[in-house]
Amino acid sequence: MMYTEGQVRIPSGCAIAAVISKSGEAMTGEGIVNAMRPMHDRSNGLGGGFAGYGIYPAYKDFYALHLFFDCRDTRKACEALLKEGFEIYHSERVPTRKIPSITDEPIIWRYFVSPLQSVLADLQLDDKEYVVRTVMRINTSLKGAYVFSSGKNMGAFKAVGFPEDVGAFYRLEEYAGYSWTAHGRYPTNTPGWWGGAHPFALIDYSVVHNGEISSYDANRRFIEMFGYHCTLQTDTEVITYIMDYLLRRQGLTLGEAASVIAAPFWSTIEKKTDLEDKAKHIYLRTVFPSLLVTGPFSIVLGFNGGLMALNDRLKLRSMVVAEKDDRVYVASEEAAIRVMEPNVENVWAPAGGEPVIVKVKEGTDL
Repeated sequence: MMYTEGQVRIPSGCAIAAVISKSGEAMTGEGIVNAMRPMHDRSNGLGGGFAGYGIYPAYKDFYALHLFFDCRDTRKACEALLKEGFEIYHSERVPTRKIPSITDEPIIWRYFVSPLQSVLADLQLDDKEYVVRTVMRINTSLKGAYVFSSGKNMGAFKAVGFPEDVGAFYRLEEYAGYSWTAHGRYPTNTPGWWGGAHPFALIDYSVVHNGEISSYDANRRFIEMFGYHCTLQTDTEVITYIMDYLLRRQGLTLGEAASVIAAPFWSTIEKKTDLEDKAKHIYLRTVFPSLLVTGPFSIVLGFNGGLMALNDRLKLRSMVVAEKDDRVYVASEEAAIRVMEPNVENVWAPAGGEPVIVKVKEGTDL
């Protein structure tokens, strides 16, 4: 039975999808946009978005900052702030096309920048940490400006609308990348607005998420002790910051990070016979208890050179993975995968808490 918004709450809503070429072959954004069409009813028009990796080869050595501005004066103020710590190599309005269903769009701009070495030396920071701090500074202190993408050779594109309309709005068929992720939003507890659409991105990490985070307050309070600020009015934002903290700042592997946010139950850990593996899980659960993400979720984490798909440990949200030749596909529904590749093979549903990690082959020029 199909319900319309307001008649019943649909907690299993939201749609996610992803595709990656392990050989680094470029794919246009058209395929991932079309994959969202059979999952149309998982969204309600209050948010859609995509992230593409390898889409800026001409500027691959620069951080690509995508921003929303409420007016021209805000953009000018933001540019002045950026010039304090970055060399701006190129800036432009993000190309879009008029779509009747996409309205009230902000000014959408992108900057290709590089941190000034003199500033990094004075602050004794590496470039990634400086970019993260700048994103937090803009999003917390510059009213009417939001950085929604900040990685190298990648970009997030999101809006209020159904995902297939958002893809047409941003003209994603004109981009080509080796990996794409996508999201169609059905917000249940938070507002539908441009900054709150998925993906949530910080440097090269991006997250799309289907579910609800019942541990959000505990997760947010912990992560904000380390300089992160949740400003985009959606619980998923905190997962992106958690992954940056665990992977970049703590140096965990992808598998270890997955074992923090979707940690095995203590009873499961106790039954492990591999003593080294058992000790590792005890350590992770003991050191990072506030970063356990509880509640139903399926997520795809995108990063430079790969992606990771992960369910909550009870698998309360659907997620299907499949393969064909050198490509790996992920989606909330198999139908979405078969739009991208009708003859897909090796279709399976990962177990709860079991990460599916796919990386581009070593030596591939990205």
